Amino acid sequence: MEFRYLGRSGLKISEIAYGNWLTHGSQVEEDAARACVRAALDEGITTFDTADVYAGTRAEEVLGRALKGQRREGLEIFTKVYWPTGPGVNDRGLSRKHIMESINGSLRRLGTDYVDLYQAHRFDYETPLEETLRAFDDLVRQGKVLYVGVSEWRAEQIEQALKIADEMGFDRIVSSQPQYSMLWRVIEEEVVPLCEREGIGQIVWSPIAQGVLTGKYKPGQPPPAGSRGTDDKGGADMIRRMMDDDLLTRVQNLRPIADDLGLSMAQLAVAWTLQNPNVSAAIVGASRPEQVVDNVKAAGVKLDADVLKRIDDVLGDVVIRDASKTASPRTRP
Repeated sequence: MEFRYLGRSGLKISEIAYGNWLTHGSQVEEDAARACVRAALDEGITTFDTADVYAGTRAEEVLGRALKGQRREGLEIFTKVYWPTGPGVNDRGLSRKHIMESINGSLRRLGTDYVDLYQAHRFDYETPLEETLRAFDDLVRQGKVLYVGVSEWRAEQIEQALKIADEMGFDRIVSSQPQYSMLWRVIEEEVVPLCEREGIGQIVWSPIAQGVLTGKYKPGQPPPAGSRGTDDKGGADMIRRMMDDDLLTRVQNLRPIADDLGLSMAQLAVAWTLQNPNVSAAIVGASRPEQVVDNVKAAGVKLDADVLKRIDDVLGDVVIRDASKTASPRTRP
């Protein structure tokens, strides 16, 4: 396993992180989830990403039990806050009340005294940003949170938060968690340049585009039985937007590139995201341990300029670079 600094902070994280958005507590049984976590640990992954909303808080519980007994100092545990976790009007958003109650719930479910990174899961247009940042800063001072980050925030939102933090002496954002893959490159235009300048690292989700970049979805054919393209638990809507025969044909044309490099399609996709120097880690999920083992082989892979150009030539205009031209992802990474 290779390790990278999280932005300009002193925290090192495994460049392949394990995430449990669509698996723990929902799609797979707990024994299978634990087997995947054990495989991640065995392969050298030390960074684990979850959120309070995943599987209605159950994902945090499963991850906490799976990591029980591990040396806490050797792990980096990330979680998030924003989406509804209860029926009350204050059981959502980034108000001080919700943040303070949510971190206590997350710590209890994860079985830990602190999280290494606490992330604002979306931008809250209804709460003053100063209130949110002060609450995060208080959690850092209390020792419940070591670093703070954001997920799916736009460049101008991150910039506004940095300005307030600098003016008020709050801990600065050290990470951004966006969707990023060969097919979805929206962050490259504005988010990445800002973050490079400000010392913020990307922890990218969906590097294999919900499985599309594995090549298992074939043009003109229905999704394979049991794949995310056939379920209704959060990933299907996203995949359906990519079930275009032209796009799927181009993905199949990536296979010779992967073969030439001795990589699987998934390994090529994950390795591609890690070529971006602003990316601190790529999050992979799994429902089977062998998927973890396969994805981890992307760690340390270097793709030269000729390979990157071949990939761009194959994908052409199916790459999304401007989110305003398509539906923005509404699911929860």
